[in-house]
Amino acid sequence: MRILIVCGAGASSTFVAQRVRRAADEQGLSWSAFAGTEQSFTTDVDAADVVLLGPHLAPALSRFERDSAERNIPVVLLPADIFTDRDGTRTLALVQAAASP
Repeated sequence: MRILIVCGAGASSTFVAQRVRRAADEQGLSWSAFAGTEQSFTTDVDAADVVLLGPHLAPALSRFERDSAERNIPVVLLPADIFTDRDGTRTLALVQAAASP
């Protein structure tokens, strides 16, 4: 599973990606998570199975969903308090729910 975390400039998404990778490793999952930016989304999305969208990008959610729908890649809008998920387990659960049929 390849998880793309998108934020405005890539800073906060880097923290989320690190936490998700750690949580996946602790659960024995060989999943990757990487950070992207709003501007790099169109090229980064092709390398992803699931996209997590930073809460501050909520106004653009429909655009991200439209762009990823043609690739059949789910987009999950992260909740506003996601940065309090210090161990990444809550974020990982969002990915698992989005990836489930």
